[in-house]
Amino acid sequence: MTEKKSKYAYTKKSAWDTFTDSQIKKAFDFSEEYKFFLNNAKTEREAVQKIKEFAKKHKKRVFLNKQSGAAIIAPGKKPISEGVHIVISHVDSPRLDLKQVPLFEDSDSNLALFETHYYGGIKKFQWLTIPLALHGVVVKKDGTKLTFALGEDENDPVFSVPDILPHLSHEVQDTKKMDDAIKGESLDIVVGSRPVKGDAKEKIKTAILDKLHEDYGIIEEDFISAELEAVPAFKARDMGFDKSLIGAYGQDDKSCAFAALNAITDLKDPGHAAISLFVDKEEIGSEGATSAQAVTFLRSIIKELDPKVDVDGVMLKSKVLSADVDAAVTPNYTEVFELKNASSLGKGVSMSKYTGHGGKYSANDASAEYVAEIRTMLNKGKIPWQTGELGKVDKGGGGTVAKYFSRLGMEVIDLGPPVLCMHSPFEVTSKVDIYSSYLAYRAFLKS
Repeated sequence: MTEKKSKYAYTKKSAWDTFTDSQIKKAFDFSEEYKFFLNNAKTEREAVQKIKEFAKKHKKRVFLNKQSGAAIIAPGKKPISEGVHIVISHVDSPRLDLKQVPLFEDSDSNLALFETHYYGGIKKFQWLTIPLALHGVVVKKDGTKLTFALGEDENDPVFSVPDILPHLSHEVQDTKKMDDAIKGESLDIVVGSRPVKGDAKEKIKTAILDKLHEDYGIIEEDFISAELEAVPAFKARDMGFDKSLIGAYGQDDKSCAFAALNAITDLKDPGHAAISLFVDKEEIGSEGATSAQAVTFLRSIIKELDPKVDVDGVMLKSKVLSADVDAAVTPNYTEVFELKNASSLGKGVSMSKYTGHGGKYSANDASAEYVAEIRTMLNKGKIPWQTGELGKVDKGGGGTVAKYFSRLGMEVIDLGPPVLCMHSPFEVTSKVDIYSSYLAYRAFLKS
């Protein structure tokens, strides 16, 4: 006999059941635009460029914070002094950054390689033997800037980090812990193997330097004033027989950035002034001039909107959605999730009241009143949502930019889609969760 739940019990509902057929079609259409964005915004600089172009197309006012931060503004009916509504997402993702002097020749393997320093929290073994593209900028000796995106076109060369074959891996990898088996210093990218003719000391390195100068006018010292990132070269793809999922690099946090971008550009006549804020450096602790901790950028925007306003007073009355992804329950590893509170793919946008680790350390913890406000907004708009939590207590944890804005006296809560395989080169999301996030951000900014 089937046991019935109490009619008063909380049950997470499937977004596939909550949405109408028309809404599901819109979610699929939205995902096509999202995949295009992912393919063309793999780095923070590229994302900000696309955000700038999108804002201009929709005739929205945009502020830029150097090369990798931005904000789009929609004036509200109410004066700025009554506070603003902010959706903040980050546009950086884990990757491999080239070192300042990266090129070397390994005479034993007859290869030229680039040395890297990984950026953000990665599982190092996931970055071996996959096709990589080089994105970024090089500022040359004469001051000219060269933009790179090499490895995306099917006719481009790609790059890769080599790995040892299983026949010989027993002592050097198989019997070690994962952290010890692959060292950060070993994440070197193969960039060539053809030597130059003649008597050069390092023939392969010399050949690569000659090629770089011939094709791009680059000398080795130019790498010192460069920002070059190795990112997965594959495209965003539909996943599953039913095409209900999206597999792609960089969905943490470009899923939220894309949803927030569309939410603000679709906005008309919001109640409060609305801001979609896009920041960098979240994956390394939000340190730097373009990060969430660079509060002067937000303060300057508020002053620009109303030079006479008390900025601190505005912040104390402002409300924020920290638009960041949550960890989706992962098959085969469910023991690390507290399933009543964890989020799953296909059940809508995930609301995390708190983040942090070890007793909510270094966390934002939203007030009951603010949680109720966001919950009511979602229910009123019939937007699929669920609770989220990053693993069982003392099993791990993590944080977002939410804590930096709560320090300014703002009400803040985390709201974003769950992601499977987070921080891997190929993250997975549900199309209905991405669309739910867009609807949630639009409803919030509209209020």
